[in-house]
Amino acid sequence: MIINCAIIDDEPLAAGLLKSYAEKTPFLNLIGTYGSAVEAMKELRNNPAHLLFLDIQMPELSGIEFAKILPKETKIIFTTAFKQYAIEGYKVAALDYLMKPVSYEDFLKAANKALDWFCITQKKQTYAADRFMYVKSDYKLVRVALDDILYVEGLKDYIRIYLQDGQKIMSLMNMKKMEDYLPRPEFLRTHRSYIVHMSRAEAIDRFRIVFGDQYLPISDSYKEDVQQYFDSHTLS
Repeated sequence: MIINCAIIDDEPLAAGLLKSYAEKTPFLNLIGTYGSAVEAMKELRNNPAHLLFLDIQMPELSGIEFAKILPKETKIIFTTAFKQYAIEGYKVAALDYLMKPVSYEDFLKAANKALDWFCITQKKQTYAADRFMYVKSDYKLVRVALDDILYVEGLKDYIRIYLQDGQKIMSLMNMKKMEDYLPRPEFLRTHRSYIVHMSRAEAIDRFRIVFGDQYLPISDSYKEDVQQYFDSHTLS
């Protein structure tokens, strides 16, 4: 996978260093280097980047302010010399936060984090569009239609997928990986041990999700997401 990226930094030396890093990273395609967010805003409108290496402290429009008006699909790795901006950076869902002077090791770690995010997102979009995926089970790949899934149960290093026809599929995989790949909010984590296909839930009873004679718990950590889903689908 190749990621189109851009660098926005008003310090020529810092921008030049990041440019040299991007150019020698095989999965990055540098489409531009800009000295301000205002300049970048004009150029990126016609030639958008998927990933921005964005300085925070800049004149006219700061990196934080610029991040707030970007499309949500544009991901950000902030670069700055000031530690106090870290919390603000994470408030706008930055993938990472690099302290200047940036080493290539730290740059590459952040870039790989972005690559992982884009790969997961691409797979999730594929699963959602094609409505099926393959999982490894008993030394073979088993096709699983998303519409057939009732819920997924986590069992230490394994997961068990429960299907509408009563079939159960075991796979060596952790719950986080499955959660990352299944499309939200159609599938929601309701408990550390359960991911539920929300449109297949038969009822909610005393904050437990009902599938026939199965009652799946909803833990406090996931209660808000589950409540929002049911609220948006409740006729009142």
